[in-house]
Amino acid sequence: MNKLTVLLLSLLTGISIYAQDTIRISKSEILSKSLENNLQIKIAEQNANSAQADYNQSKALFLPNITASHTAITTTNPLMAFGSKLNQEILTMADFNPALLNDPKRTNNFATLFEIQQPLINLDGLYERKAAKAKLEAMDLQTERTKEYLQLEVSKAYMQLQLAYKAVEVLDKANRTAQENLKLIENYFKNGMLQKTDLLDVQVRVNEVANQLQYAKSNVQNASDYLAFLLNEDMKGKLFKPSEVLDNKIQFEEIPTAISENRKDFQAMDKATEAYSNMLQSSKMSFLPRINAFGNYQIYDDKLFGFNANGYLVGAQLSWNVFDGNKSIGKNQKAKAEFQKAETETEQYKKQSQLELNKTNRQLSDAENKVNLSKLAFEQAQESYRIRKNRFEQGLEKTTDLLLAETQQSKKELEFLQAVFEYNFTKQYLQFLTN
Repeated sequence: MNKLTVLLLSLLTGISIYAQDTIRISKSEILSKSLENNLQIKIAEQNANSAQADYNQSKALFLPNITASHTAITTTNPLMAFGSKLNQEILTMADFNPALLNDPKRTNNFATLFEIQQPLINLDGLYERKAAKAKLEAMDLQTERTKEYLQLEVSKAYMQLQLAYKAVEVLDKANRTAQENLKLIENYFKNGMLQKTDLLDVQVRVNEVANQLQYAKSNVQNASDYLAFLLNEDMKGKLFKPSEVLDNKIQFEEIPTAISENRKDFQAMDKATEAYSNMLQSSKMSFLPRINAFGNYQIYDDKLFGFNANGYLVGAQLSWNVFDGNKSIGKNQKAKAEFQKAETETEQYKKQSQLELNKTNRQLSDAENKVNLSKLAFEQAQESYRIRKNRFEQGLEKTTDLLLAETQQSKKELEFLQAVFEYNFTKQYLQFLTN
């Protein structure tokens, strides 16, 4: 592959990125947008709204149930005909004629009925309402934890985008260095100072860097697309670019090593367990009797929507489901098992979180060590390349040694940037775990 072909390849690899509209965006801006537009947040909010609706339904425990109806009938049934006239308050002595009682004429009846049912004592319903309230609080807490996790994920995606752009910058610099070396080798080759194999080695290196640069630019697009997904934005034909550049310096600081019991997900699981506890109490209370009041107001007439006669009925009912074929017993057993399961899951989750915290603490220590070593390796690779290039220009180094030093320099710089990214994210993840 000649030099012109390499230059064309390098140009083409950048078209897919630089032909697009570039949108600069800051970290604070994406954190704000993510809370407003992210689909996962919207799903969590709808789950909370569903729990709120369940809790609102439980108000039926205190509020009356009121219905209204209007019924129209026509009948020649002796009992129905006599009763309809009685309700309409239009009975006369003639209606007691046995012939009319046994074979009445067609009778029309229009009845308007208003009914009210008022719960008085329903202990099982009271605990169901408490369970619905605990579930609502659990969903609200889970929504808040989801927002905290989203902030972590968006921050990570932003740093990945910064790292991707920095990788393009590093490889672009490596590409220019490779091109400069290629020119130098070509001059030496033309003057008969080097062999054909040396020229071919350098051309291979140039091709490798061009290929790596293409992958790096694709990673920029991938990182931008993922960030757009988190922000729920259509980025077709567009590309995000961070306003802040990737900082290759890190700040070592003390981070809490103990998990707070006030973590939103812990509180959410405690509330969920509380909901199951209330459902267990509700199933126990279902064995007790219930007391409900009821009443109705009736209006009768032989004409549609007539209001000729009226009457009312009020009362109270004590009901007790003495035996329902073992249904209540089975429901109680299931509620008890679900409550115990919720308790066990909460305990397991908290222990797993502590395990994750211990692991992340070790990862942070390893990441700090990796940053220090990779920084030292990068500085040594830079110095090695500088020395070898000077010696090569003096004819004291082989072409392969120069290529190896140049390759090591770009490789170690990318490793250093990756180490900084890993440290910064691990530190943020540790803060997320202890928050």
